Amino acid sequence: MAREAPEPIRSIRSALVRLQRLYRSRNTEPTSTLVHTPHPWTRALGLATVVLLGAWLGLLIVGSVRTPVGPMDTSMTLRPSLSGGTKINVSPLGALELDSHVAPIRLDVDVDQLDPARSQALVEHPERISGLQEEVAHDVSDGTTELAVRSCVAVVSGATALGLAVYRRPRRALAAGGLALTLLTASGISAYATWNPKSVLEPKFSGLLSSAPSVVGNARSIVTEFDVYQQELARLVTNVTKLYDATSTLPTYQPDPGTMRVLHVSDIHLNPAAWHIIASLVEQYGIDVIIDSGDTMDHGTAAENAFLDPIPDLGAPYVWVRGNHDSGVTQAYLSRLRNVHVLDDGKAVTIAGLRIAGTGDPQFTPDRSVVAQGDPAERMTGIRLASALRDQKRAGTPADIAVAHNPVAARETDGEVPLVLAGHVHHRETEVLAHGTRLKIEGSTGGGGLRAVQNEKPEKVRASVLYLDRTTRRLQAWDEITLGGLGLTTAEVSRHLPEENTPGATPSPSPGSPTPSAALTALPRGTR
Repeated sequence: MAREAPEPIRSIRSALVRLQRLYRSRNTEPTSTLVHTPHPWTRALGLATVVLLGAWLGLLIVGSVRTPVGPMDTSMTLRPSLSGGTKINVSPLGALELDSHVAPIRLDVDVDQLDPARSQALVEHPERISGLQEEVAHDVSDGTTELAVRSCVAVVSGATALGLAVYRRPRRALAAGGLALTLLTASGISAYATWNPKSVLEPKFSGLLSSAPSVVGNARSIVTEFDVYQQELARLVTNVTKLYDATSTLPTYQPDPGTMRVLHVSDIHLNPAAWHIIASLVEQYGIDVIIDSGDTMDHGTAAENAFLDPIPDLGAPYVWVRGNHDSGVTQAYLSRLRNVHVLDDGKAVTIAGLRIAGTGDPQFTPDRSVVAQGDPAERMTGIRLASALRDQKRAGTPADIAVAHNPVAARETDGEVPLVLAGHVHHRETEVLAHGTRLKIEGSTGGGGLRAVQNEKPEKVRASVLYLDRTTRRLQAWDEITLGGLGLTTAEVSRHLPEENTPGATPSPSPGSPTPSAALTALPRGTR
């Protein structure tokens, strides 16, 4: 009895049969004396379908190479993609995504295993590490060259074979192969033209690798030690080797001693899971201070106050400003807790050498008996905060960070402080304002709170780790931590650098500079 073909093969076979029937129905002479000629657009669409499907099948079947990269055995594959980029799969630890290029093809690199002989050689002869960057660059160059040649053969063969199966005419089959080669060449040119070797500065981690952000070095080391792409790639390979060598024990993150670490959280909205997440991040990153930009509560009632009791045991000083869901009752209760610093009306506090000033939200929206005053009230609060910042600057104690719940109020501090933090909108935004102040808006660390169960999709949990230079107290880099919302178990860490901190960039103006046109924007603004 004949063995039935697998489902994907049967699907491809049926698609080929339909293409053949369509082509024959368009090109077979009918019994009548009239000859029907297919419309040019129909023929072009059919040929494009054959080219794309054939090229994809060719890449799927033979478009990958196995190549050694340093001490590791890898598989490199080109895949069709709308956004391009490079994805490095480090099974079973997770994956690393780099925005390396923009093209309709993506480079997938699967780290299969460590080669025992090469790994042992590195352990026994550590002096070989110094030459690892050249070895890795050579291995990657050889692998990508072989992959390019194999991919060309794969797409041409696949498109030609499918064209011959559909059209049964050699000329059309060769035309399909030629078009497939042209398409791949154009994609390669696009990838080359948009190649971004500095994409390793902002990797995106997923899986267990999100627990090891040091896989490409700490933020300060990235800024001061980054030279060329090959060197950073060599460091990546070396650190991944260490991860494998450690088996189930991931390396501990070792922060630079000259870097202060601030954890920015916001809009917890009574989600008790947030405290466990914050405590874990404090321990993992060695956080110096936690800054909460408000809306810790939902209704601001006295009955909710017990929710705040875990804060003193989070492992770091807790700086808090009132949000529009936090009442005066909430603020009074927090002010009595150990290790908590409540800021309002421009009050400032110095923690770990970092001076932080802030103000509470002027509106308490759960109180339906009071009509909300909207953005005008927020702007006035921001203006008062800016005035307090100027007074502190004149007194010789300038603030390093300002905090307000609503971004409308935070924007009024432009030019008075290097960095201002806000929340409220439940999504992230980062922007350098006209006079040099960087505005960072955090998403909801509580995933929108317990009310998120009412939404069709769970809201993600967001927090950020900010790295500041201990001497200048300026932002050097930040990690954006994103976790799956209620019922999800995904994790992702994205590292970002201000544009003025990337190698070769021109420093941005200090707050208050008279040349606002030179202000740099690190990330595009989101939409509310």
